[in-house]
Amino acid sequence: MSHFLRRTTLTMAFTIAICSPFASYAQNRPSDAEVRAFADKLLNRMTLEEKIEQMEQAAGQYVTPERANELAKKGVGSFLFFTDPVRINELQKIAVTQSRLHIPLLFGYDVIHGFRTIFPVPLAMASSWDPGAVAKAQSMAALEARAAGIQWAFTPMVDIARDPRWGRIMEGAGEDPYLGEQMAAAQVHGLQGDYIGSPDHILACVKHFAGYGAAIGGRDYDSSDISDELLHNVYLRPYHSAVKAGVATVMSAYMDLNGVPASANPWLLQDVLRKDWGFKGFVVSDWETSKSLQTHGFAASLQDAAIRSVNAGVNMEMTSNLYRDYLPAATQAGTVTSATLDDLVRPILEMKYRLGLFTNPYIDVARAQQITLSTQEREASRQTAEKTAVLLRNQANILPLRKDIRSLAIIGPLADSQVDTLGSWSIHAERQDTITIAQGLREKLPNTKITVTKGVEIERPAPASIFDAQVPPTKAVMTTDEERKTEFDHALEAARTAEATVLVLGELQNMSGERASRATLTLPGRQEELLEAVTALGKPVVLVLMTGRPLDITWAASHVPAILNVWYPGTEGGHAVANLLTGDANPSGHLPLTWPREVGQIPLFYNTNLTQIPDDTAHRYWDTSSLPLYPFGFGLSYAGFEISDLALASAKVKSNSVIQASVKIKNTSAVTGEEVVQLYTHQRAGSASRPVRELKGFQKLALAPGETRTIQFSIPADELAFWSPLLRKTVLEPGAFDLWVGNDSSAKLHTSFEVISH
Repeated sequence: MSHFLRRTTLTMAFTIAICSPFASYAQNRPSDAEVRAFADKLLNRMTLEEKIEQMEQAAGQYVTPERANELAKKGVGSFLFFTDPVRINELQKIAVTQSRLHIPLLFGYDVIHGFRTIFPVPLAMASSWDPGAVAKAQSMAALEARAAGIQWAFTPMVDIARDPRWGRIMEGAGEDPYLGEQMAAAQVHGLQGDYIGSPDHILACVKHFAGYGAAIGGRDYDSSDISDELLHNVYLRPYHSAVKAGVATVMSAYMDLNGVPASANPWLLQDVLRKDWGFKGFVVSDWETSKSLQTHGFAASLQDAAIRSVNAGVNMEMTSNLYRDYLPAATQAGTVTSATLDDLVRPILEMKYRLGLFTNPYIDVARAQQITLSTQEREASRQTAEKTAVLLRNQANILPLRKDIRSLAIIGPLADSQVDTLGSWSIHAERQDTITIAQGLREKLPNTKITVTKGVEIERPAPASIFDAQVPPTKAVMTTDEERKTEFDHALEAARTAEATVLVLGELQNMSGERASRATLTLPGRQEELLEAVTALGKPVVLVLMTGRPLDITWAASHVPAILNVWYPGTEGGHAVANLLTGDANPSGHLPLTWPREVGQIPLFYNTNLTQIPDDTAHRYWDTSSLPLYPFGFGLSYAGFEISDLALASAKVKSNSVIQASVKIKNTSAVTGEEVVQLYTHQRAGSASRPVRELKGFQKLALAPGETRTIQFSIPADELAFWSPLLRKTVLEPGAFDLWVGNDSSAKLHTSFEVISH
């Protein structure tokens, strides 16, 4: 466990001070022995069929009400996608009064970045570089979800992603394993609280185990081919962090990893997850992934798929019913043992017991209505959005905008779109609750003449995912060339007559997320043409990007004076962006990934290995630069910061001790601001070639104008350990190391130290 993870583990309890219907249970938290004894006693009373029913999760929106009632009575383990508290209580009552053993149901839902109140997308939250803020956001999401009857969220997604063509990059924490570890732990603590069963908290589910983010070509659901070295040193680390943080459940991935489907991979689910890491919760498959084992050409039949999935260690099957159809015969034939089934059912019962469902399975419907979309929730959403925006460019300090500006043009297809402000995975939100950027600026600047227009239309004809039907449709698009020309000309005239223009461009929310991979990173539609035409007018222009991935903004980076990337900011996004653009909030986000110049550079990430001709890294292509547009960790502020006086407590560090480093940071400006100070290391030689730089620590702190502060980093030497492909084990090797401190991965402040044997 990293030094930062150790520290945040102790401090990330964000309990909301509202009376909870689960409080009486929480005051009597059961011991592990009590939980185990309860589950074993119940297991001894269960028939084979009742055990298998507990291993099924049914998709509520795909079964009739009568069938859902029947499943509850039979003792199904879980339902997916029920969100009406009244209906949840009805089904729960059937389960606990009409099923033979009265086992309560577990209701799951995709509470990815909020429930009814939507927070910025997870990639945005990683841009905060503030685990405490992320934990608080997820704690608020858990509060809303639990009040409505949801006890289980299918998040956090901790897949490392180095290819922004992959749509689900917006759902994770970016490219770096260390930052990914911190965000994984923060989300688990936020969702689950101090312990499983904490009042107003829910079960977290870390996904997609493992390697889904490395899908070939960035194509969703495609295979992943990851070397052992990268798997251990990069891709598995955030999962391990979530397990150490106490995550209750794990979701197995869709794809095959190095030729073996993840949902029937005993090495992943047994050797790594349970034996090496000591995971005690349960594994749920992704949507029909057990059934898909036959599609992979891995299982010979659906019966074979069920057997392989169970024997690999998948406790619960999501949405398909192979377990119910084939496991009774497989158990009687001995291809699946009774002991295996008991071991898989037991943690499901234990989690229900820890949640208090056996003693209080019902929801206080009136309380659910009071909590949903409360002032407290909205305020948390706004504050999080302010922390997650990344200022990429601010030439001549064009930002913040003057509050006495007389006229302002707000242009772009996303400027006044409530659905797109929310972002992907906001399926329970109501779009009318959302504050758009146009609305936020109207409220912020009541005395300014504001003109709002789209300028261009963008659309994605094909559905982005199975959840699109649940998102309210946007208003009709322009359909004729004449309509499009009229709107384009109208936008240019608005920009020409205004003192300044805010262009809100990017991607529709359904262009990012599941089933939303892209072959290009260009601004969709005619947005680039609009951007260049408005900029050519010579008036002050601010580009506000709304996106779930890096986009090709290479032209804008050298021609548009100010660029603020707000990702998809959520329910209160418009208020947050208005505060940021006018200086009532100061941007403090930093990139959690490397921002490419163009799609041909992908994959592009900072922590590469040194190779032949190391000083020629900028010229690996003859037709473009090899360098990113913006480096990992980059982010500007309205304040200015100077980092200096890097010092080590000792140039020699024992392998069982701690690296002590200190730097001074000064706010050189006249405004208060927050900066993220980042520490990177490099092992010069060893049993494997090591990355040129690796993030090993960071601190985010606020400084008043002119304030200087000395900050300390304490890095346990075991943070320098790595899995060696030569030695086939994790090692910490004595030798020379470089160390840099700065505000992104190109940090120049440098020193060195040596690790010696203790």
